[in-house]
Amino acid sequence: MTFMPSVTIRDVPEATRNVLAARAARNGQSLQEFLKSALVQLAERPDVHELFDEVRARKTAANTEVSATSILDALHGDRS
Repeated sequence: MTFMPSVTIRDVPEATRNVLAARAARNGQSLQEFLKSALVQLAERPDVHELFDEVRARKTAANTEVSATSILDALHGDRS
């Protein structure tokens, strides 16, 4: 069996816990299952810093550069 670490979150407001428990119940899940699923989904989505890192990496790999002027010219050209 694979070891699965535990996470404990303290001082969750009761109203927040109640809302999450109700959502879990509507999905036919325990609160633990619901929160685990939400945490997995959160971890699968890149945060802002990861997105910027990816953009920088792609820009470096493509070795291209587009000036602000050419972007604005293209933008204004579409409006003509």
